[in-house]
Amino acid sequence: MRVLECVEWKYAVMKRLFIKQTKIPASVQTLYDWHMREGAFERLTPPWEHVKMKCGDAKIENGSRVSLEIDAGPTKLNWLAEHCDVQPGKEFTDVQVRGPFKFWKHKHSFEKLNDGCLLTDSIQFELPFDLATIFSETFVKEKLERMFEYRHEMTINDISVLCKNENVKPMKILVTGSSGLVGSSLVPFLKTQGHNVFTLARPQSDKHSELTWDPENGKINPKELEGFDAIVHLAGENIADGIWTDEKKRKLEKSRIDSTRLLVDTLLKLENPPSVFVCASAIGFYGDRKDEVLTENSKLGKGFLADLCVKWENEAARVAEKNIRPVMLRIGVVLTPSGGMLQKILPPFELGGGGPIGSGKQYISWIAIDDLVSAIYHCICTPDIKGAVNATAPDACTNSDFTKSLGKVLHRPTIFPVPELALKLVFGEMAKETMLSSCRAEPTKLSETGYKFLYPKLESALKHVLGK
Repeated sequence: MRVLECVEWKYAVMKRLFIKQTKIPASVQTLYDWHMREGAFERLTPPWEHVKMKCGDAKIENGSRVSLEIDAGPTKLNWLAEHCDVQPGKEFTDVQVRGPFKFWKHKHSFEKLNDGCLLTDSIQFELPFDLATIFSETFVKEKLERMFEYRHEMTINDISVLCKNENVKPMKILVTGSSGLVGSSLVPFLKTQGHNVFTLARPQSDKHSELTWDPENGKINPKELEGFDAIVHLAGENIADGIWTDEKKRKLEKSRIDSTRLLVDTLLKLENPPSVFVCASAIGFYGDRKDEVLTENSKLGKGFLADLCVKWENEAARVAEKNIRPVMLRIGVVLTPSGGMLQKILPPFELGGGGPIGSGKQYISWIAIDDLVSAIYHCICTPDIKGAVNATAPDACTNSDFTKSLGKVLHRPTIFPVPELALKLVFGEMAKETMLSSCRAEPTKLSETGYKFLYPKLESALKHVLGK
């Protein structure tokens, strides 16, 4: 919990100085080491900023550099920064070599306190041209405050997980679907927790940490899968992307069932298999269940998604034949502006054109992206968890309530409903089983095994992922 916070905004003749401080309940060394690990940049980048690392040196040391690409609407900006003034266990600084600012210097400081440490981010910068108007100064100030509020909150969240699992030894973990919505957040999270993470993807990279497979043609190298402690299988075709034609359904099934079967068949033949296999599934397992409260013991629903999920889970469960602990995550609606449902509905809502879908009475079982990656890690580290796990927040709500909360967070009206008939005419079966289906899932297993949600309530989750 944050117990100290300070934001300063100072003006010089030309340069501006922004300072933010937060008390972190951990040692200086723990906090410094976390910042030094690969993946920290991704963890600290707000999902609404559209910034990605193009390349960078493996370690933060004097003279090492990082190249960033910033999506600024119709154009892309390149930013090259160099690390300097690195004092191990105390501080380091990033200085712009090339980029959008005339001058940029970002100092990260870590100071010991009696009951933790003080994280200080101080940024000195100069704009490339004269923007010394009240509007531009206010704009830059608000942008930095929003960004660093998110960064410090993420730091507290991840450090708290790290401290809670301080007795967990570094693991070798393999992740499929690493470039997807969940995988792109999970991989950097696991790296900053101190683990050696490899990805399994189609041939396209020369990265040492990227292994290759071809699930469509049943090709995989069993030797490369030997010796992993855990495998997280997230690969699969996007369910909500496009109309469910017969061909689309075939791709959805093949991308999930065939790839899982190939992976499981390979694991069953290994001499040194992982101890746990975490496989994605979905709350589509339950079908349309109105306001029925659903736990992991609830019966299978009806429909294409339900049939797909049960086949998917049955394939994953076979790893138990090799004494590998199977975990099938029934994932709800993932909240992040980087993709999924929230990304699709944000534009109309931000313009004030949002509203309930259909009757608005259907339940939405959601989960913030940061809770999802933390929950996956909880499943890896908790031997008592096996079988189906509802990866949803404990605050399922109706579509109408979801709409009101999003409008409140965005400060926009939500008076334009989307008729059920229109959705069925445009999207057909996909709309019926996703947008109009009702699922009120409870995260029983996560709660019973001690998982504490970072964002158990919808409004706080939306404020976090949207930076509001």
